[in-house]
Amino acid sequence: MANGVVTRLIIVFFFSLLLAGCSSGQKGKKTGQSAEVMPGDTTLLFDGSTLDGWEITNFGPQGPVYVSGGKIILDMGDGCTGITWKRNFPDINYEVTLEAMRIEGNDFFCGLTFPVGKDPCTLIVGGWGGTIVGLSTIDGMDASENETSSLRQFEKNRWYNIRLRVTETSIKAWIDNESVVDFTIGDEILSVRPEVELSKPFGIASWRTMAAIRNIRVERIDN
Repeated sequence: MANGVVTRLIIVFFFSLLLAGCSSGQKGKKTGQSAEVMPGDTTLLFDGSTLDGWEITNFGPQGPVYVSGGKIILDMGDGCTGITWKRNFPDINYEVTLEAMRIEGNDFFCGLTFPVGKDPCTLIVGGWGGTIVGLSTIDGMDASENETSSLRQFEKNRWYNIRLRVTETSIKAWIDNESVVDFTIGDEILSVRPEVELSKPFGIASWRTMAAIRNIRVERIDN
């Protein structure tokens, strides 16, 4: 009789351990699933060796585009030279980071066209003779004439860290961690110049300038 009681107690004890283990495993699995869809996931858009995911933008008078030494070279053309992302890309609540360099020429070496919901816009870095930074266009006004316009000197053959943050309420940009654009989205009409129309929804271009681009990433964020 006593032996039977002991046996039953042992069975109950091990069965309880088994249930506890299953419960713990289920909780761990649920946590892992939640982490997969959390904001903050970063996607690398350039693998350092190929143009996988990109298309050379057929502007017409563009220069050659190729990968060399872990960077994308946008060679000088008679107008825009660039690349356009052909895969899925967020349209709002995201952040883009990249490094860009002007090698030759005196105009923008990073024209970053991006979506703002259903509307496109372009961050110009080093335009209009080499120094203008701003958004093109706002209510039809270029980066050289709207409220986001600023002047900055850029050295040739030097990497600049560019960060763009797009939310439902604002467009912000930094160069080497210095704020260069802080635009509140309101009733203004956002659009792009005809020259970079083919860069939509997301693309990078230069204007009559040889440029290098590397470390292109996009990260989904909370508003």
